[in-house]
Amino acid sequence: MDLQGEHRLGLGREQVWELLNDPEILRQCIPGCQELEATGKDGFTAKVVLKIGPVKATFSGSVDLRDKVYPESYRIVGEGKGGIAGFAKGGAKVHLAPDGEGTLLSYDVDAQVGGKIAQLGSRLIASTSKKLAAQFFDKFAELAAERA
Repeated sequence: MDLQGEHRLGLGREQVWELLNDPEILRQCIPGCQELEATGKDGFTAKVVLKIGPVKATFSGSVDLRDKVYPESYRIVGEGKGGIAGFAKGGAKVHLAPDGEGTLLSYDVDAQVGGKIAQLGSRLIASTSKKLAAQFFDKFAELAAERA
């Protein structure tokens, strides 16, 4: 499934880039994130609790920042296993473009699930994925606005 969106931010592109690479900002933005710990320069382990329909699961996995082109774009990629609930994996291509005195952040998200969660139906999975992506980028925009 593929989701797209954009946010206009009142910060310069370099400032937005710094926030996108800040582990504490990422932890605050990832819905249900309980833990996010660095495993290297661009890698993290994560623990996320999510409720999708009637299924609530704790996912343990990884988050990586890849294909970085300062201060223009990168991919954030995550994968988690939720035990009997199944797995979730996906990522977002994030692009930053100058927008007057601010920055236009655009994103293209793809997500996949398997196991018990996948049995909930594609419509519920799609709406939940869209909601989670929106929550991540809305929270990021909120934190960026606090810095502006």
